[in-house]
Amino acid sequence: MSKRKLNRQQRWRIEKIQAERAARAARLDEKDSEKLAAGEYGPEQPGRVVAHFGRTLDVRPEGGSEPVRCHLRANLEGLVTGDRVIWRGRQDTEGAIVEGVVVARGERDSVLERPDARGQLKPVAANIDQILIVFAVEPEPHPNLIDRYLVAAEATGIAPVLVLNKIDLLPEGGGELMALLHRYEALGYPVVASTTEREDGLDALHDRLSGRTSVFVGQSGVGKSSLIDRLLPDEELRIGALSKDSRKGTHTTTTARLYTLPSAVEAELIDSPGIREFGLGHLDEQQVAEGFIEFRDLLGHCRFRDCRHRQEPGCALLAALERGDIHPERFASYRRILDTLESGF
Repeated sequence: MSKRKLNRQQRWRIEKIQAERAARAARLDEKDSEKLAAGEYGPEQPGRVVAHFGRTLDVRPEGGSEPVRCHLRANLEGLVTGDRVIWRGRQDTEGAIVEGVVVARGERDSVLERPDARGQLKPVAANIDQILIVFAVEPEPHPNLIDRYLVAAEATGIAPVLVLNKIDLLPEGGGELMALLHRYEALGYPVVASTTEREDGLDALHDRLSGRTSVFVGQSGVGKSSLIDRLLPDEELRIGALSKDSRKGTHTTTTARLYTLPSAVEAELIDSPGIREFGLGHLDEQQVAEGFIEFRDLLGHCRFRDCRHRQEPGCALLAALERGDIHPERFASYRRILDTLESGF
């Protein structure tokens, strides 16, 4: 799709707005510099970004006290929810911290990125330990959809976990869906079963969340918001209705935030619609192939360096497929993903 061309007046308005924003940020930074120089802010201390609003952040001090609304210094760009930062607080006459300023960002253990409108990768959350890929008995998941999420998760370098929700709807014995899950477990992927319909339905999920910072992803209607609503009973998370006709739903949560989960030990969750669903359009063929973990030891061992794993002689992937080391459905899913990327869908 071609980019929309802007006329002279539109370009002037955009440049004017950007210049005004830059001027406001410069004035605010100058005020912060004056306050820092005058000693109005206290000593440096560590914290973590729990919400991001442009050049304003909510920072939770180390130790778990209430978040403090902080300004962002002009020389700090690209902070996201989950970042570890160094900040300084300003106290009122009674000694309570009323505002703060972030002066530095710590190193990131991991970063979750998504392409923006121009196709450029942009960080949306940081310091995540695991990506929980949620799917459900209804709407019935397609293996290719699960594989797409796994490939996207593998590309981030963040450990994926499969969460089967609504297990109360499973047939006796689990049916084909449980057989599918066993295939993913055999590949080494953790699988967690959950339901909000039973009192103990989230026990396994609580165990998986403990001690980690997590994000939930998955298509609409699989019950992500219902799960989060149970995990965060004191938060006002709106749940989209599941259509009786389509068995699909919508999510309506808006701003990215980092939450501390009261029901699991030292567990945190970063939630945002921009995180919940992400595509593969920014990946190339090599990255897609590396997203299938059973392919990794085979890549680079084909007869031809430019092998595309279609019909080439000496292809290591095709040989593994013939031996039964790669499941036919997984290989078909790999080919389907490449075909959709090539067609632009």
